[in-house]
Amino acid sequence: MARPPASSRPRVAALSYRPEAPFQDAAPRLVAKGQGLLAERMLELAKQHGVPITRDPDLLSALEPLDLNKLIPPELFQAVAVTLAAIYRANQQLNPPLPAAHD
Repeated sequence: MARPPASSRPRVAALSYRPEAPFQDAAPRLVAKGQGLLAERMLELAKQHGVPITRDPDLLSALEPLDLNKLIPPELFQAVAVTLAAIYRANQQLNPPLPAAHD
């Protein structure tokens, strides 16, 4: 069976940002990446576990050459911040804060 061209195979990258102790990340970290069947499985697991998924081909291309488990470089801070802000806004719309309890 012929493999689809590389450009049509799914590609993914996963970031984690844990600024709290004991992790104290100064920036988001590239924690996983893959293509083809691995990417499909990563997407499937992300959906099953409620992990937000966004599509940004330019950011993906910038993340792919990075080493796993390394903090993203400063030149990607703005692009990642825009993506994280969009995810945060989407989460707020899906799960609005509960009203404060009155005594």
